[in-house]
Amino acid sequence: MTSFWIAASGPTLAQGDFLRDCLIPAFMPDFHKGSADEEIPVGVGNLIIVTQSCDLENAKVQYVALCPLHSLAEFEDGNPNYRQKGKWEEVRKGRVEGLHLLASPSQPENNREALVVDFRQIISLPFAYLSDHADSLGQRWRLESPFLEHFSQAFARFFMRVGLPSAIPAFK
Repeated sequence: MTSFWIAASGPTLAQGDFLRDCLIPAFMPDFHKGSADEEIPVGVGNLIIVTQSCDLENAKVQYVALCPLHSLAEFEDGNPNYRQKGKWEEVRKGRVEGLHLLASPSQPENNREALVVDFRQIISLPFAYLSDHADSLGQRWRLESPFLEHFSQAFARFFMRVGLPSAIPAFK
């Protein structure tokens, strides 16, 4: 099986970089009721960069867009209906809006080791933080072509969709 991933290291960021253990601000539902000096809780999670590589080159952006990246087991813990037979096959085929599967960096032939990207949650973090964090990780994984373009296209399809107020009637 062709590998989805290549090894990367250093501070240079690219679309498709898998950044583990990132600090993520955890905004609570009552955030708008807080004061300006209120502390914002911080969590830790695995993320994948969705900002275009051309925008990351030479630090052209101040903030980088990322999406959460989960193991199937982690995702199922928070979404038990994905334990049902056939659910992951629907995601694999691109039939579940907002989710995208990527092969495991270490066991690409084992679909239970796949990773799921949740496009429904977009996180924006400072470029400088992510560059320093990427450098501190040592070796990390970066999506390889053509899997990078497939991932990028899946994100674009989710992000650009248009809801219409009505549609052409169904053919009978």
